[in-house]
Amino acid sequence: MARAYDVQKTERKWQELWADERTYEVDADDPRPPRYVLCMYPYPSGPAHQGHVRNYVFGDLLVRYRTMQGDAVLSPFGFDSFGLPAENAAIRTGEHPRTFTEARIAELKTSVKALGAVYDWRREIHSHDPSYIRWNQVIFLRMLASGLAYRAMAPVNWCPSCQTVLANEQVRADGTCDRCGTLVVQRDLEQWFLRTTAYAQELLDALDGLDWPERVKTMQRNWIGRSEGVEFDLPVVGHEDEGLVLRVFTTRADTSFGMTYAVVAPEHPLVDVLTTDAQRQAVDELRAAASRATELERTSGVAEKRGADTGGKVMNPFTGQPIPVYVADYVLMRYGTGAIMAVPAEDERDWDFAHLHDLPVVRTTEPPDSFDDGAWIGDGIKINSGFLDGLDVAGAKERAMAWIEDEGIGERTVNYRLRDWLISRQRYWGCPIPVVYCPDHGIQPVPEDQLPVLAPDDVEFLPTGASPLARHPTFRHATCPVCGGPAERETDTMDTFVDSSWYFLRFCDPWNEQVPFDPAVAAHYMPVDQYIGGIEHAILHLMYARFYTKALIDMGLAPGIGREPFARLFTQGMIRLDHKKMSKSKGNLISPARYFETVGADALRLFHLFVGPPADDMDWTGQTDEVIEGCARFLDRVWRLAVGEDGRGEGSDAGDAPAARTGDLAPADVELQRATHRLIAKVTQDLERWSFNTSVAACMGFANTVQAYRREAPGGPHGPTEAAALDALLLVLAPMVPHIAAEAWERRRGEGARVHEEPWLAYDPELARAETVTLVVQVDGKVRDRIEVDAEIDEETARRLALASPKVADALDGGAPARVVVRPPRLVNVVRARS
Repeated sequence: MARAYDVQKTERKWQELWADERTYEVDADDPRPPRYVLCMYPYPSGPAHQGHVRNYVFGDLLVRYRTMQGDAVLSPFGFDSFGLPAENAAIRTGEHPRTFTEARIAELKTSVKALGAVYDWRREIHSHDPSYIRWNQVIFLRMLASGLAYRAMAPVNWCPSCQTVLANEQVRADGTCDRCGTLVVQRDLEQWFLRTTAYAQELLDALDGLDWPERVKTMQRNWIGRSEGVEFDLPVVGHEDEGLVLRVFTTRADTSFGMTYAVVAPEHPLVDVLTTDAQRQAVDELRAAASRATELERTSGVAEKRGADTGGKVMNPFTGQPIPVYVADYVLMRYGTGAIMAVPAEDERDWDFAHLHDLPVVRTTEPPDSFDDGAWIGDGIKINSGFLDGLDVAGAKERAMAWIEDEGIGERTVNYRLRDWLISRQRYWGCPIPVVYCPDHGIQPVPEDQLPVLAPDDVEFLPTGASPLARHPTFRHATCPVCGGPAERETDTMDTFVDSSWYFLRFCDPWNEQVPFDPAVAAHYMPVDQYIGGIEHAILHLMYARFYTKALIDMGLAPGIGREPFARLFTQGMIRLDHKKMSKSKGNLISPARYFETVGADALRLFHLFVGPPADDMDWTGQTDEVIEGCARFLDRVWRLAVGEDGRGEGSDAGDAPAARTGDLAPADVELQRATHRLIAKVTQDLERWSFNTSVAACMGFANTVQAYRREAPGGPHGPTEAAALDALLLVLAPMVPHIAAEAWERRRGEGARVHEEPWLAYDPELARAETVTLVVQVDGKVRDRIEVDAEIDEETARRLALASPKVADALDGGAPARVVVRPPRLVNVVRARS
């Protein structure tokens, strides 16, 4: 399509000027109020896709808007550049992960700049940079010294053929290795952990004070999974003299009289003791099957739960009766005690399992008469429960827990679903864990003056995916810092979520060579005022970043920064193509490059702002290009209005409109002035509440208003009033479509004029107030009349006007209304009385 101005030339010009003039670079000594706006730093998978565009357009709009409001906005950019895709590419092609990654960084960076998004590029961080690795390792060693990092046995996905650990993403849905097809098994290896559970309660409590989407906070609460209950002992039948007991945890002690069996995890240490010779084969087969399943598979909500009777029994202390013990894969050793009491009448999972294995069911809570069958998990009066009979559930819980404590067989406790963070990865392309193993002195940290520990470049990537570090001829050989003797270097690398758990702090002080960041500088900017990213990061990244921030403060590395890293969070909607999320792995990406080269970045930006509420998902359809072209046509109209066809700064697009006049204001001039203030008020309020789509609609409507005014104003347009209106339009558009706004502003104001350095416009509330609005009057929800009323009409006046309407009287047909619902100034609904 033919454009009113040279789009590509204009956009390149201003992108270069913003960089050359360092418009969006800020420092800690800036006298303006600080504000920190941050989009989650991306994994560099190649050129930007539309998901990137959507994210960065929203962030860029806020950066420019807040800057025009007078803030010194910190807006850095970096790359989460460690990760498995680069290592997989090295296996496929032989290209070193560093070479592969840096090429992808260059592609993505080019795309982001072409979008017109502005950042303080001086602060750019790559997580694979030696300087960042160094501080990552320093923080790890401080955690090790403080007891927050430790080593323990943990299950991993293991491919017996490739002889390597696999990430969950490398295990196919059928449980086989995605490289060789061999059945993957679970294998215990010594792994490194960070003690996230030490902060479980604080992570949970602090959610209430965060200005985050409620669904994100709910997801985090569920992931932390606080359960208040009781642990108590079930004596093992036949081993009473040894005092052998099976300890279980429950949140429903009131149901203990209905406990008809117990279940232990396949890894529980008592399985061998409990299992009889007759049941040994079945139990061994169950344990082998469980070893091949992931935790997700084992705990999925399917009805068919794999289980085997051990043949052993434990005593239910409430009934004094022995009950069988089963081993089942859905019980995990890492949660609670690794054993549960099963009450099939009041737990759906236990009900399904009991029916599969023909186990008895005893109800202990009276269900309502309308309840058919199955597990009743609601409230009710206790039955079949001895000394608990007649109590409600809450009272019975308290009484049962008190009885357990009085009997000395258990105590109240709190459990969390949250587990410590397993950070070991048997991979090459990640941050090396900086410890060595000495035969005489055990685990020893690498001295800080020897950091960073860097992975060697001369490595070989095998098709099996085995870590090159473990096979490298020299990397493993180290010296013990205690005795100077030979030691073996750790070959595991850190989970890449470690890199993204504190990068926002390094952005505050990226040039510091003495500490990861100066706490005083970080405190100047932190917490991040607005964090922007996808809902897929709701749990892991956001949880780990919160944990890291608290840990850094407690270790003395970040005093005074505030214990929560992100004050406000916005999660943008995803983009779908053919009802599927756009992603590189699905091969369904729509590149923004072709739009940069045709309609331009501003038109694409405007589309993403206009297409719908930013938190909603959107579908990329066959009509999307038409909408983008419509956005381009609107920008052409703005250009012609603001600077004219010849681009000299004198607006056109007005047909044969007479020349501009000056002097006193006519009624049409006053109305344009009012419309201008309404526009400023509307856009300001919409940007504050992330209603970007309605702010764009307001700008489009205002352009129509200016066009009509220029064409129809008696005696021609009033020059100063029209100029103020067009200036206002460019100023409110400047954060949304920065290139055209900047160029049009300079054409109108002269060379060197910078629209983005102008203050955000204030509006006069009196002028912004609409003088009249249309009051819609309904009878039983059906529109009967429309009345022009004062915009400030009160409820009683609106009610009186509605009831005085002849059309309403006709609809009521002499009857009195049952009630009148008044929502001034827009709506009155009269509800007729029913005969």
